Amino acid sequence: MKAARSTAALSLLLFLLLAGCDAPADAKHPAPPAPSVAAAASAATGGGTPADPTDAAWAQLMTPMNEQAVALLSLAGQRAADPRIRGWAVRLRTAQNGELARLRPLLARMGLPDTNVHEGHDMPGMVTEHDLEQARAVEGRAFDRLVTALIRDHLRQSAQVSRSETESGTRPDAKRLATALVSARKAELTELDRLPGPSGVAG
Repeated sequence: MKAARSTAALSLLLFLLLAGCDAPADAKHPAPPAPSVAAAASAATGGGTPADPTDAAWAQLMTPMNEQAVALLSLAGQRAADPRIRGWAVRLRTAQNGELARLRPLLARMGLPDTNVHEGHDMPGMVTEHDLEQARAVEGRAFDRLVTALIRDHLRQSAQVSRSETESGTRPDAKRLATALVSARKAELTELDRLPGPSGVAG
């Protein structure tokens, strides 16, 4: 039973880390293998790392997802053409930073580094450096459309992987945070739907 559970956990770990990890954005500088895979595998097989593989995979994905979203939301809070979108971006940035304030100590309790193990990979829902460059290059309504589309994807994908953590994770502190995040995403997507223009239903 224990061996079966470890195998299942490792399978989910690899799914979370590698499903959607397409080729690196810059083929000339391929990203090295994610160190979390080895660390979490060691945990599942009794190698001394305190992190459960499923919980570790989730925390190491959610942290850079939020960090990149915060960078984009910071731009939107300053540059969005519609003041309602600027206000929304500021509120959501505050909420995402609040989640980071809980995710980073969670990584520390797991004995994991606060580093982006997905850097250089095109992860679903992750705002990339290319996305940020594109956002800096556009203005007005085009900027608003781009930001809201990218953040919508971020919210949906982070909700999906967090639901997986609530179902398959084992650490109570990680599962509590994932549960709170799923609830937050539902409210955040509802607010996004109410924004003006093509991002939502409001006119």
